Amino acid sequence: MNFLRILLDLVRGALIGVVEIIPGVSGGTVALIVGIYERLIESLSEFLRGIARFVVDVLRGRGLAAAGAHFGRVDWRLVIPVVIGMGIALLTAARVVAPLVDEHPVEARALFAGLIIVALFVPARMVGWPWRAHEWALAVVAAVAGFVISGLPPASSDAPALPLVAVAGAFAVCALVLPGLSGSFVLLVIGVYEPTLAALNDRDYGYLAVFMLGMVIGLAVFVQVLRWLLRRHHRITLAIMTGLMAGSLRALWPWQGGDRELLAPSGEVLPVALWFLLGAVIVVTMLIAGRVIERRAGARIDSRGSASTRRGS
Repeated sequence: MNFLRILLDLVRGALIGVVEIIPGVSGGTVALIVGIYERLIESLSEFLRGIARFVVDVLRGRGLAAAGAHFGRVDWRLVIPVVIGMGIALLTAARVVAPLVDEHPVEARALFAGLIIVALFVPARMVGWPWRAHEWALAVVAAVAGFVISGLPPASSDAPALPLVAVAGAFAVCALVLPGLSGSFVLLVIGVYEPTLAALNDRDYGYLAVFMLGMVIGLAVFVQVLRWLLRRHHRITLAIMTGLMAGSLRALWPWQGGDRELLAPSGEVLPVALWFLLGAVIVVTMLIAGRVIERRAGARIDSRGSASTRRGS
């Protein structure tokens, strides 16, 4: 069971990494779909707090107990395989998946639209039923915002300035952890998507270092805010995430023009519908598989606890 869980987390991380290469799909959305979003946010927040505490305590000559406490609260059994899966997928997707999406954009968007539409069930269920009036209202506002943002035309920049690269990294990582907004789409709107993809493929370490610096800064600020919102305003935050995901579906309408204008269906519609259906089936399968593994793991823990209790008595 531990092996299956590690394998599942590797696959979860790989899926998050793959979609971050593709404009229009959010890694945060995939993390929600596969059931690890809140655990990742909590672990990431504790890790960043541990780093900050480590730096402060070293400079002030204090011990490392406080930093160690933060690091100890990180769910390493989840984080390590997810990060490994993401890293492998990012390097692979940059060379394999992205070109396929470029060559078959209609089919790719249909596939991801199927993923997202079914995935809306995940945060909506996490809010809890029934939804309150103000939660519906905030979700609608978020959906409109997501619709408008996802319709922005792409910008272009062959050689972006390094400060812009850092800012792009900060915004992109915020979109990465926020369901409904795609980090790669943010890069596309800012005009650094293609240069960043080229830097990843060409191993341009100077460019990537600046980009990662921006990501670290963005994470350090945004993750703490998001963690606070999830703890203090859990239902409202998830309702807004649901709305953002729904509005971002605009970017995944299969038939689009060069400036992201929406077009009427054309050509062979049936194959596109089948790709959409495949996306929906993939999400349903992932949800069922994750739930089965988690239930079996929970049953195994309960049985061990019952056995220990019987031995103790």
